[in-house]
Amino acid sequence: MRATVTKIGNSTGLILPKAAADRLKVKQGDIVYLTETPDGYTVTPYDPEFAEQMEAARHGMSEYRNALHELAR
Repeated sequence: MRATVTKIGNSTGLILPKAAADRLKVKQGDIVYLTETPDGYTVTPYDPEFAEQMEAARHGMSEYRNALHELAR
């Protein structure tokens, strides 16, 4: 499915085709997550539970940054 990138004020916006918005169950004004994956990006609707999990992950990665860095070697 093709989407259009456009300028919106000082920002850049992505215009989703109606079919994509319907499938994602999003409407104008909703918040979505853009997540980078090895294959590109995925767009998912905002989910408060997911937001809490992401915040916990960010906190853990920050707190254990040095240990994670060592494990990555």
